[in-house]
Parts: sequence; structure tokens; C-alpha cells
Amino acid sequence: MSENRLKRRKLHNKLFTKNRLVILNEETFEELFSFKLNLMNVFIFGTIGAILLISFTTYIIAFTPLREFIPGYSSSKLKKDATELALKSDSLTLALKKNEAYIKSIQKVLTGELEYAKFNKDSILTSGEEAPSRLDMTASREELKLRNEVANEEKTNLPKVKKNTQK
Repeated sequence: MSENRLKRRKLHNKLFTKNRLVILNEETFEELFSFKLNLMNVFIFGTIGAILLISFTTYIIAFTPLREFIPGYSSSKLKKDATELALKSDSLTLALKKNEAYIKSIQKVLTGELEYAKFNKDSILTSGEEAPSRLDMTASREELKLRNEVANEEKTNLPKVKKNTQK
């Protein structure tokens, strides 16, 4: 126990012993700066300086256009262009499917597989489109019951209209 206490005392003395840092002009030996320091102050100021430097660097990278130079980050213009190109490619794909359906139907007419009287451009274009999936939109028993309850409440809770009697 006393050995640990001696070690702590030595460490405390080393950390808090006052030292002087003097900066001299080498030619004239004139004292330019003088600081009284101990190891604990140096450690604290160094730690605070490192934290501030890291915080400042993180802020610059996160909130300025400088982040675009880091691999893995893309510019906002690049993201916008990619979105526009994706939308254009989707619309072009849809137009291409319509054109292919139209050309296939014309080929059927030209080869004689389809009569011309039955040929309708609008039906060809609609056949190329994919039909949206049907959803079951019928009301369940619970929903119908709730609707009836709300309707009955609304009928019984109508605001009473006061008749204005003028004399």
C-alpha cells in the first residue's frame, strides 16, 4: 500500500513541478518569452489543442464543398445528374417498348398474320403497357361496422339549429 502511495506521490510531483520555458535571442541572449509550466498544463493544453484541431478539420470536411475531394463522396451536381439520367432512361425504356410493340404489330399486318381491318394503333400501344396490379379495395366487415357506427353518431349528434324569432 505504501509503495503505491509513493509512486503516486512521485507522479504527482513530476506532473506539478514548476518549470520555466525561456525563449532567448541566440546572438544577444535577450529573453523574448518566458513561461512557467508544469507537465500537467502541457498535457491539458496539448489535449485541448488536438480536440480543437480535429473538430475544426471535421467541420471543414463535413460542411464545405471540400468533401467532394475525398474518395467516396460525390458532388451534389453529380447526384442531380444521375437522378435526371435515371428518369430519362426509364422514359426511354417505356417509349422503346411501345415502339417495339407497334413494329411487331405492323410486321404481323405486312406478313398477313393479322387483317388490316382489325388493326388499331391505340390498341397496340395499350397492349405494350403493363397493366397495374389490382388491389382488393373492398371493405371488411369491421370497416363496414365502423362506418355504420360513425354514420349513426353523426345522425344523432347533429347541431340543433336555433330559430330566430323576430318581434
